[in-house]
Amino acid sequence: MSTEALPQLTAKDFASDQEIRWCPGCGDYAILAQVKKVMPELGIPREKVVFVSGIGCSSRFPYYMNTYGFHSIHGRAPAVATGVKVANPDLTVFIVTGDGDGLSIGGNHLIHAIRRNLDVNILLFNNRIYGLTKGQYSPTSELGKKTKSTPMGSVDNPLHPLSIAIGAEASFVARTVDRNVQHMAEVIKRAAEHKGTSFIEIYQNCNIFNDGAYLFATEKDQKDDTTLYIEHGKPMIFGKEKDKGIRLNGIEPEIVSLKDGSVKEDDLLFHDEKLAEPSLAYLLSRMRYPEFPEPMGVLRCVDQPLFEQGMHRQIEDAIKAKGPGKLEDILCEGDTWTV
Repeated sequence: MSTEALPQLTAKDFASDQEIRWCPGCGDYAILAQVKKVMPELGIPREKVVFVSGIGCSSRFPYYMNTYGFHSIHGRAPAVATGVKVANPDLTVFIVTGDGDGLSIGGNHLIHAIRRNLDVNILLFNNRIYGLTKGQYSPTSELGKKTKSTPMGSVDNPLHPLSIAIGAEASFVARTVDRNVQHMAEVIKRAAEHKGTSFIEIYQNCNIFNDGAYLFATEKDQKDDTTLYIEHGKPMIFGKEKDKGIRLNGIEPEIVSLKDGSVKEDDLLFHDEKLAEPSLAYLLSRMRYPEFPEPMGVLRCVDQPLFEQGMHRQIEDAIKAKGPGKLEDILCEGDTWTV
């Protein structure tokens, strides 16, 4: 084996020669830039990286990464990625999907990939709209949303990606936003380093069909009061003056003021992303604007058995017990019928 050190890669090394075809101003550009920035920091050769996508604006992602990639079919990226990872456990696999691709036609596949704790990284771009097909409402569109397919307003209750991921007991769950590029890079790197399914919801602006959906989380004059950047082991404090906090009142969160000193930092809810019981993470996923500041950061990060390791262990045990098998024997064993 060669002892030569691997060449130091840069973000440019991960950029493909394909023309990027997203609308000018799309939040996808920022996400792509941060993924390219993070990849060299992981120290993984490009030939060991695979990006798998479904259908949608976000799903063009594999074309723009100078790695292996698979532009699969609508909603089935988790199924394809599962096959890739199980067949090649040493690969680093990213699933790139959107709120429509991942939560509508692909919802079933997404949930089962998460619950299995396959060692893959899921990036869900959430712009609360169908962008590629020109502006229909999506599973995450807010109640009453008027679009081309809901001219009188949506009567569907929206899905909330973080709550779904935590409900499926994802071992790593996080949220970030396209315009906070430093935070986004930090979260993506942590997700990639996590062993197990990592799920990141990325608030992403569609400036053509749903512009301004996340202004509350990006505008300088309000984002400090409407977002809560959580850190492990630290109290939940927010606001421009860092004078507001989240406290538990029974089992319900409440916003409290730290101004007059009657409430101390020790009275606040402290974040613990390592809790085996996911109730705290789920509680955070239910905090939504405008009633609460929306949590940004890692909600949950725990160790759980890996699906692909368990599967390969069973295969090895079967071979030890029965010897190598033949596909023909499997197909012809048991009851057969002539039709």
